[in-house]
Amino acid sequence: MNRRQFLAASGSAAASLTVLAGLTVLNGCTVTGPGSSADAGEAAEKNTRRRREIEADVDAALTRLYGTVKGSRELIGKSSAVLVFPEVVGAAFGVGGQYGRGALRAGGRTVGYFSTTAGSFGFQVGAQSRAIFYAFMTSGAYERFKRSSGWKVGADATVALVKMGVNGQLDTSTAVNPIEAFVLTNAGLMAGASLEGAKVSRLDL
Repeated sequence: MNRRQFLAASGSAAASLTVLAGLTVLNGCTVTGPGSSADAGEAAEKNTRRRREIEADVDAALTRLYGTVKGSRELIGKSSAVLVFPEVVGAAFGVGGQYGRGALRAGGRTVGYFSTTAGSFGFQVGAQSRAIFYAFMTSGAYERFKRSSGWKVGADATVALVKMGVNGQLDTSTAVNPIEAFVLTNAGLMAGASLEGAKVSRLDL
């Protein structure tokens, strides 16, 4: 092989190596780049875990409500839907914010996931947790809630707290409002709570 042939062969080999290196880099970018199928799969798996956690917490909260408040199962059974926030947590002394995640159920089936934020529910000492239940007693109240992009107690709907009778059972005769609410603490049903200003937003899960 003369000098000219050697240089030509060397140039071809170098060009081939350059192309090969470029393809390798591009292939690496396809696998690890942002927005890849791996990222989408991880996000979907995370949302699946969150939904399962919320579902389990909602089931536990409803079981606790039915076991604590006599007549609550019957009332919710008559509702068009129930929105359950199993654990609305707040902190501070006297004032503070509240946040929780939950699910909306109609006919015993989950039809959406939501979050709630609010100010203080009254006197607090340290961090506290409450379960909040909104029972939509009329189809109209339920449909208005479903159509809303954001929902606020007091501004978009009037919510009444359920009342207990003298016999320790739910007073169904006074539960005649379009939306009835329960606020449940570890000590039982909270009678002096105020849900005014509580905001509910849809979760993209």
